[in-house]
Amino acid sequence: MSTTTAHGAGDAGAPAAVRRPVLLDAAATTRCRRRVHLEHVPVEDHGAGPAPSDEDADPGVAMRRADAAAHRAALAARWAGMLGSRWRSVPPAAGSAARAAATLGVLAEAGPGVDFVGGAELPAGEGRRGGAEVLVRAVPGDAASGWWPLIVVRHRVTDPGGGALTSPLDRPHPAAAVVDDVRRVRTVTRDVLRLAHLHRMLRSAGLAPPEEPGAPVWGGVVGLDADAVVWVDLAAPTGPGARSVLETYDRRHSDRVAVAEAARGGGAALAEPSRITECRRCPWWPTCEAALRAVDDVSLVVRGDAALRLRGQGITTVRELAALDPAVGLPGPEPDEDVDVPPDGPDLVEAVALARAWRRDIPLVRRVARPTVARGDVEVDVDMESLGEDGAYLWGVLLSGADIGVENGYRAFVTWDPLPTRDEGRSFGEFWTWLDDVRARCAQRGLRLRAYCYNEQAENRWLRASAERFAGMPGVPPAGAVEEFIASEQWIDLFPVVSESFLCPHGKGLKRVAPSAGFAWHDPEAGGENSMRWYREAVGLDGGEPDPAQRERLLVYNADDVRATWALRTWLTSPRVLEVPHLEDL
Repeated sequence: MSTTTAHGAGDAGAPAAVRRPVLLDAAATTRCRRRVHLEHVPVEDHGAGPAPSDEDADPGVAMRRADAAAHRAALAARWAGMLGSRWRSVPPAAGSAARAAATLGVLAEAGPGVDFVGGAELPAGEGRRGGAEVLVRAVPGDAASGWWPLIVVRHRVTDPGGGALTSPLDRPHPAAAVVDDVRRVRTVTRDVLRLAHLHRMLRSAGLAPPEEPGAPVWGGVVGLDADAVVWVDLAAPTGPGARSVLETYDRRHSDRVAVAEAARGGGAALAEPSRITECRRCPWWPTCEAALRAVDDVSLVVRGDAALRLRGQGITTVRELAALDPAVGLPGPEPDEDVDVPPDGPDLVEAVALARAWRRDIPLVRRVARPTVARGDVEVDVDMESLGEDGAYLWGVLLSGADIGVENGYRAFVTWDPLPTRDEGRSFGEFWTWLDDVRARCAQRGLRLRAYCYNEQAENRWLRASAERFAGMPGVPPAGAVEEFIASEQWIDLFPVVSESFLCPHGKGLKRVAPSAGFAWHDPEAGGENSMRWYREAVGLDGGEPDPAQRERLLVYNADDVRATWALRTWLTSPRVLEVPHLEDL
């Protein structure tokens, strides 16, 4: 949380505290407006106290930051070697003001032979603060041409395909960019808005290229693969309503500055709390949750645009929503036909049922008379563990059902070599070889095989990526075999089964739903973010000795996940599921 006042020496005649100007980083443009408000409320006015640190709220944040810093440092070292005298690095300095001064010093001293400056912090002003991993001279060798921003991120910025505008890593300049035949852009909003933020800062400092009507405004980004620079024209009308990235950024930045200034000045809040998807990982969620619960806010059960529509028609609390008669409908006039009502919000019957379930603390409500799940003679539950973008180190399976000559039970295919590692390909190959053998044995015996996961997005991603990255290694299938399996009747995702069969007032995650089936994890701290920390300790990723206890902990966690999907589908197809109230019962 930002501090908001600067004090003098403190004697009786000292002037009153002077509020510092609002300075936002680029992340504010993709951040919840209420969070921006809370981050700028003066400390003395914050009855709930300061926000928890990101590390307290999300154990994975510190690890991701450290990994991102290492990724950027590695790339800077590579560029220094590849670009030679054309590269300069800003020397370390304590504090953003000192780093900005050091950056200006390097830029002033850089002759026409220096076309790339690494580790730049830009002068704060006009409501902005921030820095770029690289500044790229707009016209190489031309000291008056200005600079384009280039950022380095630790996620993928391209997918297989074509159409991205890329330049080689050893020529990180838009003049070297061509349309790529093998990469298509994976647009990440926060990346392009950060580039727009940095361009506006360069413009404010007099460091941007001269403005020319119709000319491109370039920004570059290098992702996790670090194999090319993707260039984006920030002035191109590529967004909704033919808006450019710069236009979208300007609107968002102006809005967030207004929210922050109102909070800092003690004026009426321009952003009230409302539950959205971002709340799950926000360090301010305990503060907002307490405020929402205190007023019984309707967004506790119906989120996003659906909550806005309900508020617009006078339904502001869960109690009011629960008291509605869906047959009568919402109070007040019908929405204007020209108003776009989001089609993905729950209908009124389900919204009322959700509210009534919430008030009675009912974890699930049946939407259907009886859930259906395709079952097999032989069944396999699958769960994968990964470390961010680095890879999938563990594939766990639980085999059950008819005897096919393979022992039933849990087994893990794992590498304990720190990711990224080629040994990941070995463990994936062993997993696929085992799965392929089970499929073949079932086919030989005329038995139906079903393999289950919960929310297939992660498993499918690493099935595909592993087949691509480790092609040719023993046991690793061709990409076509993976696609055939994913599209087959054998591969079943239980998440849509739950989504279609139940209303879930407290969420649809496996750890929210499986307890209704009678399942409990052995480890009370089981969860995806914690597993990332356990993994780092298990393999000594941060320089310590590998911890065998954490390896065992991860195996127990993974085994519990596959047993949870087994317990869930067994319950879904048993008479016990009928004990869950139907929405008509509410």
